[in-house]
Amino acid sequence: MKRLLTLAASAIALTAAPLAAQDIAIAGATVATGDGGEPIENATVVVQNGRVVAAGQGVAVPAGVPVIDGSGAWVTPGIFASLTDIGLVDVGAVSASNDVSAGDSEFSAALDVAPVINPAAQDFSYSRAGGVTRASVAPGASSGIFAGQGAIIDLGADYDAVREARAFQYVELGERGAGIAGGSRTATHVMLRNALFEAQRLADTGARDEDAMLTRFDAMALAPVLSGQTQLYVEVNRASDILTALRLPDEFPGLDMVLVGATEGWMVAEQIAASGTPVIAAALRDLPASFEELAATQSNIGRMVDAGVTVAIMQYDSSGEHPRNLPQAAGNLVGLSRVTGATGLTWGEAFAAISSIPARIAGHANEGILRSGAHGDLVLWDGDPLELSSAPIRVWIDGVEQPLDNHQTRLRERYRTLDESQLPAAYRR
Repeated sequence: MKRLLTLAASAIALTAAPLAAQDIAIAGATVATGDGGEPIENATVVVQNGRVVAAGQGVAVPAGVPVIDGSGAWVTPGIFASLTDIGLVDVGAVSASNDVSAGDSEFSAALDVAPVINPAAQDFSYSRAGGVTRASVAPGASSGIFAGQGAIIDLGADYDAVREARAFQYVELGERGAGIAGGSRTATHVMLRNALFEAQRLADTGARDEDAMLTRFDAMALAPVLSGQTQLYVEVNRASDILTALRLPDEFPGLDMVLVGATEGWMVAEQIAASGTPVIAAALRDLPASFEELAATQSNIGRMVDAGVTVAIMQYDSSGEHPRNLPQAAGNLVGLSRVTGATGLTWGEAFAAISSIPARIAGHANEGILRSGAHGDLVLWDGDPLELSSAPIRVWIDGVEQPLDNHQTRLRERYRTLDESQLPAAYRR
């Protein structure tokens, strides 16, 4: 069913407040619930009051709920982008529009992305048009190994984007962290431990030592990390660095960690699985681009999943500028499962890795999934969402249909019908 439905939501403008949720049912579609299972043919999804009521075969549509014929189409939960810079940057090369990192700041852990998220940034509308409905937004480390505090957002066409501020703290412990800390991993780990001890002292006594290295605000930002109230996202790639990170809870038992990167995670997958630590990793990082990635392989995620590790897919690198490409990354892992000697994912595993799993890692288990009580985030696709030839045709967030037009689509339409009669003579064909 290619392009039979148009961008029906494109007339909705960016508004100052969220619109009211719509009751909706989509019947006769192929439905992927995002729970790791395989797609269900000829199924129905019902959303009322912004929440999923039911999804699957044999679902009865309540009286009065409008029904969309989903024949030939696919329905999935919205994509949950596991690690992005959505809303922090418009033009990466223009520093005035780039709030990802603060290299000249006196603060590090205290930096908080939530107040500066810009829903009018171009990547909001691009990503929403690609089926992304929610995301974890992370800052970038620069002035210290702690990048700051990330946020969970939705991509609704309004200015109420932040769903959870200060959701996690981000720290760099690999090669880049070593460079920031003074040129060696030894300095990185001293800096990390000193920071956590200073935060603990401030939390316990309200006092700081005279020679404290952290600002008071930085120490205050790390206190909830020590208690597990705030997750600690730890970027590590080398197998030995991963094992070192996994030992941190031995010293600081309250830590709730998530490993980011883990390019060599397959080498220590059993240890990661035994620790219960989830991982956010790139799908197809397979080149020895640095000394901490010498054992990179496309089979990294598949091998970790087979070992029992909970893995969400992120972009090729950690910036996540184009999360609408996540279905392509997931689809490549499905294709990899058919390559002799390689380890990929099943279709259900791959889609879960860009929907329910990143949501669950972020502590938002009722997002990125179609089940009773979950948020009414739906994407109606014109084909298999993990195929490059497929695209979203309608998107709902919390039951509210979203516009899919954006700068790129407007340029496409402008030049598709360009009147060439007024071109200068030199440009005439």
